[in-house]
Amino acid sequence: MRKAGKQTWVYENLVYINAAGTAVGPKEADGPLGSTFDITHKDLHCEEANWELAERKLMRESIDSCLGKMNLSYEDVDLFLAGDLLNQNVTANFVARDHQIPFLCMFGACSTSMETLATGAALVDAGFANRIIASASSHNATAERQFRYPTEYGGQKPDTATATITGAGSALVSRQKSPVRLTSATVGRVMDYGIKNPFDMGSAMAPAAADTIQKHFEDLQISPDHYDLIVTGDLSGVGSPILKQLLKDEGYDVSENHNDCGLMVYRPNQNVFAGGSGCGCSAVVTYGHLLNELKSGNLKRIFVVATGALLSPTMTQQKESIPTIAHGVVMEHVEEG
Repeated sequence: MRKAGKQTWVYENLVYINAAGTAVGPKEADGPLGSTFDITHKDLHCEEANWELAERKLMRESIDSCLGKMNLSYEDVDLFLAGDLLNQNVTANFVARDHQIPFLCMFGACSTSMETLATGAALVDAGFANRIIASASSHNATAERQFRYPTEYGGQKPDTATATITGAGSALVSRQKSPVRLTSATVGRVMDYGIKNPFDMGSAMAPAAADTIQKHFEDLQISPDHYDLIVTGDLSGVGSPILKQLLKDEGYDVSENHNDCGLMVYRPNQNVFAGGSGCGCSAVVTYGHLLNELKSGNLKRIFVVATGALLSPTMTQQKESIPTIAHGVVMEHVEEG
Protein backbone atom coordinates (compact mmCIF):
# COMPACT_ATOMS: atom_id res chain seq x y z
CA MET A 1 0.00 0.00 0.00
CA ARG A 2 1.27 3.45 -0.89
CA LYS A 3 -0.84 5.06 1.83
CA ALA A 4 -0.51 4.59 5.57
CA GLY A 5 -3.26 5.90 7.80
CA LYS A 6 -4.98 9.12 6.83
CA GLN A 7 -2.19 11.45 5.74
CA THR A 8 1.02 9.54 5.02
CA TRP A 9 2.40 8.36 1.69
CA VAL A 10 4.84 5.44 1.66
CA TYR A 11 6.99 5.33 -1.45
CA GLU A 12 6.69 1.78 -2.71
CA ASN A 13 9.60 1.92 -5.14
CA LEU A 14 13.13 3.10 -4.42
CA VAL A 15 13.21 6.89 -4.74
CA TYR A 16 16.37 8.89 -4.09
CA ILE A 17 17.78 12.39 -3.91
CA ASN A 18 20.64 12.19 -6.40
CA ALA A 19 21.97 15.70 -5.93
CA ALA A 20 21.05 19.08 -4.50
CA GLY A 21 22.11 22.67 -4.97
CA THR A 22 21.96 25.74 -2.71
CA ALA A 23 22.54 29.45 -3.21
CA VAL A 24 22.35 32.00 -0.39
CA GLY A 25 22.82 35.64 0.53
CA PRO A 26 25.46 37.26 2.75
CA LYS A 27 23.91 36.74 6.17
CA GLU A 28 23.33 33.03 5.51
CA ALA A 29 26.86 32.68 4.17
CA ASP A 30 28.15 34.24 7.39
CA GLY A 31 26.15 31.82 9.56
CA PRO A 32 27.30 28.53 11.10
CA LEU A 33 26.29 26.54 8.01
CA GLY A 34 27.97 28.87 5.52
CA SER A 35 30.49 26.28 4.33
CA THR A 36 27.70 23.84 3.38
CA PHE A 37 26.17 26.09 0.71
CA ASP A 38 27.23 25.77 -2.92
CA ILE A 39 26.96 29.42 -3.95
CA THR A 40 27.14 32.50 -1.73
CA HIS A 41 26.67 36.20 -2.43
CA LYS A 42 28.21 39.21 -0.73
CA ASP A 43 25.14 41.44 -0.93
CA LEU A 44 21.37 41.10 -1.19
CA HIS A 45 21.29 42.31 -4.79
CA CYS A 46 23.31 39.27 -5.92
CA GLU A 47 24.71 41.47 -8.71
CA GLU A 48 21.21 42.08 -10.09
CA ALA A 49 19.24 45.30 -10.60
CA ASN A 50 16.51 44.59 -8.05
CA TRP A 51 15.46 42.22 -5.27
CA GLU A 52 13.13 40.13 -7.44
CA LEU A 53 15.82 39.49 -10.03
CA ALA A 54 18.17 38.57 -7.19
CA GLU A 55 15.78 35.91 -5.90
CA ARG A 56 15.29 34.57 -9.40
CA LYS A 57 19.05 34.27 -9.76
CA LEU A 58 19.29 32.32 -6.50
CA MET A 59 16.77 29.73 -7.67
CA ARG A 60 18.41 29.42 -11.06
CA GLU A 61 21.85 29.00 -9.46
CA SER A 62 20.60 26.31 -7.09
CA ILE A 63 19.21 24.33 -10.03
CA ASP A 64 22.37 24.78 -12.10
CA SER A 65 24.49 23.60 -9.18
CA CYS A 66 22.27 20.59 -8.60
CA LEU A 67 22.29 19.47 -12.24
CA GLY A 68 26.00 20.19 -12.60
CA LYS A 69 26.85 17.68 -9.89
CA MET A 70 25.24 14.97 -12.02
CA ASN A 71 26.51 16.28 -15.37
CA LEU A 72 22.92 16.72 -16.51
CA SER A 73 21.18 19.45 -18.49
CA TYR A 74 17.66 20.85 -18.22
CA GLU A 75 16.63 18.61 -21.11
CA ASP A 76 17.35 15.57 -18.91
CA VAL A 77 14.66 16.62 -16.40
CA ASP A 78 11.06 15.48 -16.93
CA LEU A 79 9.31 17.79 -14.48
CA PHE A 80 10.03 20.93 -12.48
CA LEU A 81 8.15 21.58 -9.23
CA ALA A 82 8.82 24.89 -7.52
CA GLY A 83 7.40 27.73 -5.48
CA ASP A 84 8.29 30.87 -3.57
CA LEU A 85 6.67 33.56 -1.43
CA LEU A 86 6.00 36.28 -3.97
CA ASN A 87 2.60 37.09 -5.46
CA GLN A 88 1.71 34.62 -8.23
CA ASN A 89 4.94 32.69 -7.50
CA VAL A 90 6.80 34.92 -9.94
CA THR A 91 10.24 33.58 -9.05
CA ALA A 92 9.35 29.99 -9.88
CA ASN A 93 7.23 30.92 -12.89
CA PHE A 94 9.91 33.06 -14.48
CA VAL A 95 12.63 30.46 -13.91
CA ALA A 96 10.35 27.87 -15.52
CA ARG A 97 9.76 30.26 -18.43
CA ASP A 98 13.50 30.49 -19.05
CA HIS A 99 14.13 26.74 -19.15
CA GLN A 100 11.00 25.20 -20.69
CA ILE A 101 10.80 22.11 -18.46
CA PRO A 102 7.24 20.83 -17.91
CA PHE A 103 6.28 22.70 -14.78
CA LEU A 104 4.00 22.39 -11.75
CA CYS A 105 3.93 25.60 -9.74
CA MET A 106 3.26 24.98 -6.04
CA PHE A 107 2.56 27.20 -3.05
CA GLY A 108 2.59 26.17 0.58
CA ALA A 109 4.25 29.32 1.90
CA CYS A 110 7.36 28.25 3.83
CA SER A 111 6.27 24.59 3.64
CA THR A 112 6.86 24.64 -0.14
CA SER A 113 10.26 22.93 0.04
CA MET A 114 8.80 19.69 1.40
CA GLU A 115 5.55 20.03 -0.56
CA THR A 116 7.48 20.04 -3.85
CA LEU A 117 9.80 17.25 -2.68
CA ALA A 118 6.99 15.00 -1.43
CA THR A 119 4.93 15.48 -4.59
CA GLY A 120 7.91 15.01 -6.87
CA ALA A 121 8.92 11.80 -5.11
CA ALA A 122 5.34 10.51 -5.43
CA LEU A 123 5.34 11.18 -9.18
CA VAL A 124 8.68 9.40 -9.60
CA ASP A 125 7.48 6.52 -7.42
CA ALA A 126 4.35 6.13 -9.56
CA GLY A 127 6.29 6.24 -12.80
CA PHE A 128 4.98 9.56 -14.11
CA ALA A 129 8.50 11.00 -14.29
CA ASN A 130 12.04 9.66 -14.35
CA ARG A 131 13.76 12.77 -13.02
CA ILE A 132 12.25 15.78 -11.28
CA ILE A 133 13.68 18.97 -9.83
CA ALA A 134 12.07 20.31 -6.63
CA SER A 135 12.94 23.93 -5.76
CA ALA A 136 11.99 26.65 -3.29
CA SER A 137 13.31 30.15 -2.68
CA SER A 138 12.87 33.31 -0.63
CA HIS A 139 14.62 36.66 -0.31
CA ASN A 140 14.69 38.87 2.75
CA ALA A 141 13.97 42.11 0.92
CA THR A 142 11.24 40.77 -1.39
CA ALA A 143 9.31 38.90 1.31
CA GLU A 144 9.62 41.56 4.00
CA ARG A 145 8.36 44.21 1.60
CA GLN A 146 5.39 42.07 0.59
CA PHE A 147 4.27 40.72 3.96
CA ARG A 148 5.47 43.23 6.54
CA TYR A 149 7.44 46.46 5.97
CA PRO A 150 10.14 47.18 3.36
CA THR A 151 13.59 46.90 4.90
CA GLU A 152 14.29 50.47 3.77
CA TYR A 153 11.45 51.67 6.02
CA GLY A 154 13.43 50.67 9.09
CA GLY A 155 10.37 49.73 11.14
CA GLN A 156 10.98 48.32 14.60
CA LYS A 157 10.26 44.62 15.12
CA PRO A 158 9.37 42.62 18.23
CA ASP A 159 11.53 39.77 19.47
CA THR A 160 8.96 37.27 18.15
CA ALA A 161 9.68 38.30 14.54
CA THR A 162 11.77 36.12 12.25
CA ALA A 163 14.22 37.08 9.49
CA THR A 164 13.33 35.84 6.02
CA ILE A 165 16.13 33.73 4.58
CA THR A 166 17.78 34.91 1.37
CA GLY A 167 18.38 31.64 -0.41
CA ALA A 168 17.18 28.89 -2.70
CA GLY A 169 17.50 25.12 -2.65
CA SER A 170 16.89 22.50 -5.32
CA ALA A 171 16.94 18.70 -5.29
CA LEU A 172 17.10 16.17 -8.11
CA VAL A 173 14.89 13.14 -7.45
CA SER A 174 14.87 9.88 -9.41
CA ARG A 175 15.03 6.11 -8.97
CA GLN A 176 18.77 6.09 -9.62
CA LYS A 177 20.44 4.82 -6.47
CA SER A 178 22.26 7.34 -4.28
CA PRO A 179 23.20 7.68 -0.58
CA VAL A 180 19.90 9.37 0.37
CA ARG A 181 16.55 7.62 -0.07
CA LEU A 182 13.09 9.15 0.35
CA THR A 183 10.83 6.66 2.10
CA SER A 184 7.63 8.46 3.11
CA ALA A 185 5.89 11.81 3.42
CA THR A 186 3.06 13.14 5.56
CA VAL A 187 0.74 15.75 4.06
CA GLY A 188 -0.44 18.35 6.54
CA ARG A 189 -3.82 19.87 7.32
CA VAL A 190 -4.55 23.59 7.48
CA MET A 191 -4.59 24.65 11.13
CA ASP A 192 -5.69 27.99 12.59
CA TYR A 193 -5.48 28.78 16.31
CA GLY A 194 -6.65 32.37 15.85
CA ILE A 195 -3.26 34.09 15.87
CA LYS A 196 -3.30 37.33 13.87
CA ASN A 197 0.16 38.78 14.45
CA PRO A 198 2.32 38.61 11.26
CA PHE A 199 5.34 39.30 13.46
CA ASP A 200 4.86 36.01 15.35
CA MET A 201 4.94 33.26 12.75
CA GLY A 202 6.42 30.72 15.17
CA SER A 203 3.35 30.70 17.44
CA ALA A 204 1.02 30.54 14.45
CA MET A 205 2.80 27.61 12.74
CA ALA A 206 3.67 25.43 15.74
CA PRO A 207 0.21 23.79 15.92
CA ALA A 208 0.40 22.76 12.26
CA ALA A 209 3.84 21.23 12.77
CA ALA A 210 2.65 19.38 15.87
CA ASP A 211 -0.40 18.04 14.04
CA THR A 212 1.60 16.74 11.07
CA ILE A 213 4.24 15.13 13.29
CA GLN A 214 1.62 13.48 15.49
CA LYS A 215 -0.29 12.15 12.46
CA HIS A 216 2.98 10.84 11.04
CA PHE A 217 3.69 8.88 14.22
CA GLU A 218 0.13 7.52 14.29
CA ASP A 219 -0.04 6.63 10.60
CA LEU A 220 3.24 4.71 10.67
CA GLN A 221 2.82 3.47 14.26
CA ILE A 222 6.24 4.73 15.31
CA SER A 223 7.66 6.85 18.15
CA PRO A 224 9.95 9.92 18.10
CA ASP A 225 13.08 7.84 18.71
CA HIS A 226 12.59 6.27 15.29
CA TYR A 227 14.50 9.30 13.97
CA ASP A 228 17.96 10.68 14.62
CA LEU A 229 16.53 14.13 13.94
CA ILE A 230 13.09 15.68 13.57
CA VAL A 231 13.67 19.11 12.09
CA THR A 232 11.05 21.77 11.50
CA GLY A 233 11.33 24.56 8.98
CA ASP A 234 10.56 27.95 10.40
CA LEU A 235 9.38 27.81 14.00
CA SER A 236 12.59 29.35 15.35
CA GLY A 237 12.99 30.41 18.96
CA VAL A 238 9.31 31.13 19.64
CA GLY A 239 7.57 28.24 17.92
CA SER A 240 9.97 25.40 18.75
CA PRO A 241 9.20 25.33 22.51
CA ILE A 242 5.48 25.48 21.72
CA LEU A 243 5.83 22.51 19.34
CA LYS A 244 7.62 20.44 21.96
CA GLN A 245 4.96 21.16 24.55
CA LEU A 246 2.06 20.42 22.17
CA LEU A 247 3.56 17.06 21.28
CA LYS A 248 4.41 16.29 24.91
CA ASP A 249 0.78 16.91 25.81
CA GLU A 250 -0.13 14.17 23.29
CA GLY A 251 2.44 11.75 24.71
CA TYR A 252 5.31 12.37 22.26
CA ASP A 253 8.61 13.67 23.62
CA VAL A 254 10.81 15.17 20.88
CA SER A 255 13.00 17.23 23.20
CA GLU A 256 16.07 15.06 22.55
CA ASN A 257 15.98 14.94 18.75
CA HIS A 258 14.22 18.08 17.56
CA ASN A 259 15.84 21.10 15.94
CA ASP A 260 14.64 23.90 13.69
CA CYS A 261 16.18 25.14 10.44
CA GLY A 262 15.50 28.73 11.48
CA LEU A 263 17.71 28.22 14.53
CA MET A 264 20.42 26.28 12.70
CA VAL A 265 21.08 28.70 9.84
CA TYR A 266 22.05 31.79 11.88
CA ARG A 267 24.29 32.58 14.82
CA PRO A 268 22.52 34.10 17.86
CA ASN A 269 24.40 37.38 17.45
CA GLN A 270 23.36 37.95 13.81
CA ASN A 271 20.42 40.21 14.72
CA VAL A 272 17.72 37.90 13.36
CA PHE A 273 15.29 38.23 16.29
CA ALA A 274 13.70 34.78 16.86
CA GLY A 275 15.58 33.13 13.96
CA GLY A 276 15.12 32.40 10.28
CA SER A 277 12.05 31.72 8.15
CA GLY A 278 10.98 31.72 4.50
CA CYS A 279 10.68 29.15 1.71
CA GLY A 280 14.45 29.11 1.43
CA CYS A 281 14.99 28.33 5.12
CA SER A 282 14.22 24.61 5.19
CA ALA A 283 15.38 24.31 1.56
CA VAL A 284 18.95 25.50 2.07
CA VAL A 285 19.45 23.80 5.44
CA THR A 286 18.05 20.49 4.21
CA TYR A 287 19.66 20.46 0.77
CA GLY A 288 22.96 21.68 2.19
CA HIS A 289 23.87 20.68 5.73
CA LEU A 290 21.37 17.88 6.38
CA LEU A 291 21.99 16.05 3.10
CA ASN A 292 25.72 16.18 3.81
CA GLU A 293 25.11 14.60 7.21
CA LEU A 294 22.96 11.88 5.65
CA LYS A 295 25.44 11.13 2.88
CA SER A 296 28.26 10.75 5.39
CA GLY A 297 26.17 8.52 7.65
CA ASN A 298 26.34 10.90 10.60
CA LEU A 299 22.54 10.89 10.39
CA LYS A 300 20.75 7.67 9.47
CA ARG A 301 17.09 8.72 9.32
CA ILE A 302 15.52 12.17 9.58
CA PHE A 303 12.04 13.67 9.30
CA VAL A 304 12.00 17.16 7.77
CA VAL A 305 8.78 19.08 8.47
CA ALA A 306 8.56 22.40 6.65
CA THR A 307 6.02 24.85 8.08
CA GLY A 308 4.08 27.54 6.25
CA ALA A 309 1.86 30.50 7.15
CA LEU A 310 -0.84 30.86 4.50
CA LEU A 311 -1.45 34.56 4.99
CA SER A 312 -1.56 37.45 2.54
CA PRO A 313 -1.20 41.22 3.10
CA THR A 314 -4.88 41.71 2.24
CA MET A 315 -6.07 39.15 4.78
CA THR A 316 -3.79 40.63 7.44
CA GLN A 317 -5.18 44.11 6.81
CA GLN A 318 -8.70 42.67 7.14
CA LYS A 319 -7.74 41.31 10.59
CA GLU A 320 -8.10 37.68 9.54
CA SER A 321 -6.29 35.05 11.59
CA ILE A 322 -3.38 33.15 10.02
CA PRO A 323 -4.00 29.63 8.61
CA THR A 324 -0.90 27.43 8.67
CA ILE A 325 0.25 24.08 7.32
CA ALA A 326 3.20 21.69 7.60
CA HIS A 327 4.40 18.94 5.26
CA GLY A 328 7.03 16.36 6.20
CA VAL A 329 9.37 14.04 4.26
CA VAL A 330 11.45 11.16 5.61
CA MET A 331 15.03 10.83 4.34
CA GLU A 332 17.29 7.88 5.07
CA HIS A 333 20.98 7.12 4.65
CA VAL A 334 21.70 4.26 2.25
CA GLU A 335 24.78 2.16 2.86
CA GLU A 336 26.98 1.43 -0.13
CA GLY A 337 26.29 -1.97 -1.65
